[in-house]
Amino acid sequence: MKELTADDIKSYADKYCSSKFNKVAQRAVTTNGIYKAAEDMNAIDRDGNSNFSFSIDNVSIGASNQNKSGRCWIYACLNTLRQHMIKTYKMADDFELSQNYLNFYDKLEKSNYFYENVIRTAKKPMDDREVWYIFATPQQDGGDWCLVCALIDKYGVVPKDAMGETSCSITSAELNTILNRKLRKDGLKLRSMVASGSSDDEISTVRAEMMEENYRILAIALGVPPCKVEFEYRDTTDKKEFHQCGPLTPHEFYKDFIGEDLNDYVILMNVPDVDDMPFGKLYTIEDSGNMVGGRPNLYLNEPICELTKAALAQVKDGIPVWYGCDVLQQFDREKGIMDLDLYGFNDLFGTDFNFRKGDMFSTRESLPTHAMVLAGVDLQNGEPVRWKVENSWGDKIGKKGYMVMSQAWFEEYTYEVVVNKKYLTDEQKAAFQTEPTVLPFYNGMQPTK
Repeated sequence: MKELTADDIKSYADKYCSSKFNKVAQRAVTTNGIYKAAEDMNAIDRDGNSNFSFSIDNVSIGASNQNKSGRCWIYACLNTLRQHMIKTYKMADDFELSQNYLNFYDKLEKSNYFYENVIRTAKKPMDDREVWYIFATPQQDGGDWCLVCALIDKYGVVPKDAMGETSCSITSAELNTILNRKLRKDGLKLRSMVASGSSDDEISTVRAEMMEENYRILAIALGVPPCKVEFEYRDTTDKKEFHQCGPLTPHEFYKDFIGEDLNDYVILMNVPDVDDMPFGKLYTIEDSGNMVGGRPNLYLNEPICELTKAALAQVKDGIPVWYGCDVLQQFDREKGIMDLDLYGFNDLFGTDFNFRKGDMFSTRESLPTHAMVLAGVDLQNGEPVRWKVENSWGDKIGKKGYMVMSQAWFEEYTYEVVVNKKYLTDEQKAAFQTEPTVLPFYNGMQPTK
């Protein structure tokens, strides 16, 4: 073992103090912080990063805002669907679908899913790695494309004015804390019942009582989801016609006003250079669902050029693309720019921070942490150089809530895109018909907890 000695530290300090460059860098960082000191204005101004002009620019709709919650995956999906509605029915660009409606059922279903996993693993010790994982976060805000599709399949959608935001949906920490406290206590009781030999009927009765309590907690915090909605809007045509529909169930509303078959959309994933995740294979992840009987998360791992090709084809056809990425890497939130050259950390610290995407994934340096929407693209000689990105952080970032992402950033930090099957190759379509390889629950593609 190599102990750090006083002589080692003196050597480091002497070498540091001998460099004028280090003193300049120290003044810049201690005065301005690391990111401001490292930001490269040339990267902000070059290639049109700051002018938000795109050769293919699908309709711009009003920015949505997930506020202090982790519901980006729900927002990104509903933003793709509302864009379809706004285009088709000539609606005002600030129209939104209710994120809170799906949020309510997501938390209710995740509670039941937690109980199912607790009972399934009840004979394992509490310090078992999977049991620890299940109890560490019984439910949370995060998710993925297949999970929001499962919610829509089962519960439909409603307009935002039918179930708006509440204090507990806007800032979700309080609700998550109180609900998880109850779920952990419930989980211990269920484990005890299994250990004592309680019958399935006895466990089912207690579980039903627990779920009734969970519904009450969620209804108090988020409101009661509507069973039917009246839908009214005035279109943006010259006639400004008024439209009134309903009452409609959430499924009827989805069928009548959206009608998109979500089974037609699949996830292409890019995680390169990881031994147990070769390209061309279909994967799923254990313990990654949000409901009993819901959709499994299915990912086809492909080279990044295949994700680019499919996403570009869909955007060219005017269809937005849900995608998952590591948004906080090389990102200026205020300006709304994602570019690999945005921050010169290597130059500032005299250290090489770069390593391969697969290695970043394996070491948890970079993971899919956020979902947004590809809403446009800028082409040069037919190839994408920059993408227009619709976020869900309000209209104060970038240009009214929209951001610019370079193609190089897309390649380095994008992990998944959701595209219609018609944009896949025959080989990719066939891969989605194969039995998926099950990755362990601790894999980095596990929906964010």
